[in-house]
Amino acid sequence: MTPTSDLDRVAMIVLRYMRRPLFALLFVYSVGIIGMALMPGQVVDGETTHMNLFHAFYFFTYTATTTGFGELPNGFSEEQRLWTILCLYTGVIAWFYAIGSLIHLVQNPYFIQAMDGFRFARKVERNEEPFIILCGFGDAGSLLARGLSDHRMRAVILDADPERIKALAVRDYTVPMPGLHADASAPKYLLAAGVEHPACQALVALTNNNDVNLKIAVMARHLNPGLRVVCRSTSARHEANLRALDNVTVVDPFEIFAQLLYWAIARPELHNLNAWFVGARGVALGAPLKAPRGNWILCGYGRMGYWVHRYLGAHGVGLRIIDPDVDAQGDGEDTVLVRAHADHAALVTAGIDDAAGIVVATDCDADNLSTLLSVTELNPAVFRIVRQNSHENQVAFDAARADLVLQPSLTTARRILKLLISPLVQELIDWLAEREPSRTEAVVARLQATVGEEPPHLWSVRLIPGEAPAVTRYLDSDGVITLGALCRDARAFPDTLPCEALAVRRDGRSIMLPERDFPLEGGDELLFCGVDWVKPILQATLHNPYTLRYVITGVDAPRGYLFAWLEARSWRRRSDHRLTGRR
Repeated sequence: MTPTSDLDRVAMIVLRYMRRPLFALLFVYSVGIIGMALMPGQVVDGETTHMNLFHAFYFFTYTATTTGFGELPNGFSEEQRLWTILCLYTGVIAWFYAIGSLIHLVQNPYFIQAMDGFRFARKVERNEEPFIILCGFGDAGSLLARGLSDHRMRAVILDADPERIKALAVRDYTVPMPGLHADASAPKYLLAAGVEHPACQALVALTNNNDVNLKIAVMARHLNPGLRVVCRSTSARHEANLRALDNVTVVDPFEIFAQLLYWAIARPELHNLNAWFVGARGVALGAPLKAPRGNWILCGYGRMGYWVHRYLGAHGVGLRIIDPDVDAQGDGEDTVLVRAHADHAALVTAGIDDAAGIVVATDCDADNLSTLLSVTELNPAVFRIVRQNSHENQVAFDAARADLVLQPSLTTARRILKLLISPLVQELIDWLAEREPSRTEAVVARLQATVGEEPPHLWSVRLIPGEAPAVTRYLDSDGVITLGALCRDARAFPDTLPCEALAVRRDGRSIMLPERDFPLEGGDELLFCGVDWVKPILQATLHNPYTLRYVITGVDAPRGYLFAWLEARSWRRRSDHRLTGRR
């Protein structure tokens, strides 16, 4: 759907609603003008005068605007006055009819939707900056939009709930984010959102319906096969279908929840680093949570409980599961099943007195908060991890003061944000998860020394002509650039900017934690972590050949032709003096 087609739709609706009022006005004024021209006027010099059509049209024109009478060659006759009274009343009735029809037209939902679609499509078509299509503006969608705004990444938003689109209009985003109330699975709305636009970088499907997410992904793959698609799925069947599509990344919030939970218990240093990367509230780098080892209680065994059991059971963490419908197939050597709701009696049966920790992970926030009250009464010292389903209940969960609150929507948004910023972020986390904890601790120490107490800012740079023209030209001329040289501060040479290159993607393979003497090549993708103000300074180095040469050589080369000629002449004189002295 293009702006032209939307405009045609608006025109059709206007003609449909305003055709009769316009014809009524045209009929009343045509009859009035012709009648006024035919009505006999006053007798002047023994002859009856008549108003010509131009004067009649002129009279009705300024009468319709209620500006009054005047500027006529003669006064009206009785016949003309009677005809004027008749025309005035019929004109008022016609105008009331037309204005009422216009009001009904403006209030018509189809007209409003058509106008919104036209303005939305026009904004997207005129956009030249890279953007993301975000389908679904619920909890996860709004959190992802906030993260994109913080990283100055644009998005266009589609959602089937008009109230969410109204809420979008009052958000204080740092970049424009137009939204449209529409079914994101309809191809015409995907086209209006710019699925074929050359500046569209990715499409994210985050609706609460797995069938809709699957349909959006399929439609997007047909409309633009080269477009990257990220899709949320909580169904094994839908996930299998999505993974069969090319260039589609599937994000399962339940699996992410279980992975983060396992890291919090078994790999606290990795959990701390990941939370610091995504800007989790109250997280300080190098200060991980100390979750105790031992037997844990899991309340709720849905799909999320299955993933929690799978992750913790695979690493030798004993579980006692409380759920009225728990499947016996989930039983294992270190698993105890309690088929009941997670109330006071069930917690006692599960052994809350000697449990190391408890995970309250049902899909009802009220049940989770109620279970936390019982846990606090029975064993205040137990480590408490709770699932928060709705972002609106944030205040209540803050008051519960659990040791760790995990929101599926928030974890989903953060995972997708990392994928959109650069897939290297998640690759680095997964790479560290397969290494010894000492490697993660070394990365933490390295980032602490570089960034300090400042909040982290992640961004990626590709060494291509469009993003780093100065670097690519320098490398093409057989120049050598190392990571350490690229990260020098041109304002205080040879000091280094407070940033770290965490990964390099080259020819389809990833190089994690490269050293400062690592030589760069054209086409490399670099993942940086630093403070926010470093990015524009580094961008200047990537684009300005003089700044780049200065941070590499430490020599501020002359920039004008005259100064370059004088510098070359001075260099030749110094060379001649050295040669003469040697002789």
